[in-house]
Amino acid sequence: MDYQYLEDFHPGQMYESTPVTVTEAEIIEFAIKYDPQPMHVDPVAAQTITGGLIASGWHTAALTMNRFITAGFYNPAPGALGLGCESLKWPKPVRPGDQLRLRLEVLTVRPSATRPDRGVITNRFTTLNQHNETVQEMITSVMISRRKA
Repeated sequence: MDYQYLEDFHPGQMYESTPVTVTEAEIIEFAIKYDPQPMHVDPVAAQTITGGLIASGWHTAALTMNRFITAGFYNPAPGALGLGCESLKWPKPVRPGDQLRLRLEVLTVRPSATRPDRGVITNRFTTLNQHNETVQEMITSVMISRRKA
């Protein structure tokens, strides 16, 4: 795949990844290492807290990033740099057996006011489960190179 530059993106572009299945073992393994709260690491305790084991939101974010990078629709020119997250929401929990896929929408594309060789893209990442329910929504911006004239 050729590199993508600012000029290759426009508002309204949509991309979708293939799904990945989340297992109980992966939920627990991630949580033990990064977010060891009972609803993420202890299926028995999770019953009284959240009605069963749920993935950490940070695990969902990591899975979303995996879908983004491995889907094959994003191949920025060297120098692309994430600028931050405007919003991050987890409206529904991720449970063992859920199949997650990413839907990405380009919201804005603008040249940088201070760096003429770059621009900024703002994207909406919507992570959906197998029931088409949103389990995560995130709006982020990335700085990306422009084509050389």
